[in-house]
Amino acid sequence: MVNDGLSKTLARASAVLFDFDGPLCDVFAGMPAPKVADDLRRQAVAHAPSLKAKLTETDDPMEVMRLSYESLPQLGLQLESALTAAEIEAVAVAGAPTSGAVAALKAVESAGRRIAVVSNNSAESVRAFLVRHSLNSHVREVVGRAADRPDLMKPHPHSLLRAAELLEVGPSECVLIGDSLTDIQAAHLANGAAIGYANKPGKREAFTEAGAEAVTEHMESIADAMR
Repeated sequence: MVNDGLSKTLARASAVLFDFDGPLCDVFAGMPAPKVADDLRRQAVAHAPSLKAKLTETDDPMEVMRLSYESLPQLGLQLESALTAAEIEAVAVAGAPTSGAVAALKAVESAGRRIAVVSNNSAESVRAFLVRHSLNSHVREVVGRAADRPDLMKPHPHSLLRAAELLEVGPSECVLIGDSLTDIQAAHLANGAAIGYANKPGKREAFTEAGAEAVTEHMESIADAMR
């Protein structure tokens, strides 16, 4: 049975925005994120030993890059280039798209909705994955991490507002499908709607509490709702 809230949320949207890591791809499935974070941390500490304590607190590659930017912007820029290269390498070994993602993209497209991917990952890695799996024809626009501006990553609404502009729709006409609280927050800051993809225990409750307009545990449900 199709979730009624999911159907209503999608029906109101002129454009559907997909977060990348989670809804479409498990980016670091074949090259674990902690290893990438450790590689970036070693590079950072080699240039700035004083950052070691701060960077040891996280195993998230993006957070390593962001924290480095905060302390030393030039070092952050260097790490961003390294992270982008790692992401491109990672998506090549990430395996197949998330279960149900292809059906969701095709159903949204068939329903006449405009599609964009909005991600804190690099646009280069998103495009590489879409091309690798012959999904690029379904996606009109890709808005990835803004170069040299980690402060514009979600939950900042920048990528969503840019996607709406490129798709030539109003931000309030967009719905974002994402698997993190920052996705829900970014969608609402952009004056759009949010569908939480609860791919791990506890996420459904967290998304509901955050005010997501709908929550699903399966990407295939997006396709079912669009049909």
